[in-house]
Amino acid sequence: MHKKLTSYIKPLLKSLVAIALALGLTLGHANDALAAAGGGRIGGGSFRAPAPRSYSAPRTYAPPGGGYYPGGGYYPGGGFGFPFLVPTFFFGGGGLFTLLIFFAIATFLFQSFRRIAGGDSLDYDTSVNPQVSVERLQVGLLAGARELQEDLNKLALKADTSSSEGLTEVLQETTLALLRHPEYWTHASASVHQARLTTAEADFNRLLLAERSKFSRETLSNVNNQLRQAPIDALLVGQDEEGDLAANAEGPGEYIVVTILAAAQGELKLPTINSAEDLRQALSKLGSVSSDRLLALEVLWTPQSENEVLTKEDLLVEYPGLRMI
Repeated sequence: MHKKLTSYIKPLLKSLVAIALALGLTLGHANDALAAAGGGRIGGGSFRAPAPRSYSAPRTYAPPGGGYYPGGGYYPGGGFGFPFLVPTFFFGGGGLFTLLIFFAIATFLFQSFRRIAGGDSLDYDTSVNPQVSVERLQVGLLAGARELQEDLNKLALKADTSSSEGLTEVLQETTLALLRHPEYWTHASASVHQARLTTAEADFNRLLLAERSKFSRETLSNVNNQLRQAPIDALLVGQDEEGDLAANAEGPGEYIVVTILAAAQGELKLPTINSAEDLRQALSKLGSVSSDRLLALEVLWTPQSENEVLTKEDLLVEYPGLRMI
């Protein structure tokens, strides 16, 4: 009886072990296929409120027959001093100018109370808290666009990311590099979020964090003129015995994804991308943002190294918002 039971159990155990090995290999390959590739990053900027406009009081002249006295106003005859404004108006003095000042003060108080009643704060002054457009544009390209990859790598090594002028140049060079390779475009998406300056930085950082988390590591970055690059030996993980990079044989299901995050003062509208022409218009419009409007910029691309690939599965999982164009 014991021998019969053993004869049944042994084949069953062998079958279970074989199934476990097969599942392990399958899941292992799936994890490798969905493993995030390394990425590159160029960026910088600052969400600083514009400097307040200086105001100089108009020069005043004493009217004929009146002298200037400290404490406001001219004597005699009523004049400008605030202590004399209300009495002059209510007791029969003053004129049209005094009436206009009174209505201006009343209008200001009325608007202030109305904003407070509506739940708005008093920081609505657009010169202090202007409107900001937080934009994200993503482009998926076939992995054959190695020239674009090289352009972004060279740009990261030489770019000045410590000034708005340098960031504007990065934005122009990136959009221009993408416009030069329309034959590799496969997917794209664009979104714009309007916010005030006081909240725009948090929105921008949230998008940036989400994009950076898609990389296994940042193998090349130039942020605020801090250049960091992974050692070359660490990038050659896909090299075979003959020294050829396995990833250089681009298959039809391998991609490069470039993401542009930008924050610009004022309103920035990008078209909904359903075609290559829509993408061309979006790139042209984004690349034309001037340095006096650009607050912050981040350019991210993956894979950064030529020996890594982004598979179709990676594209679908990590970038579900991309549309085929």
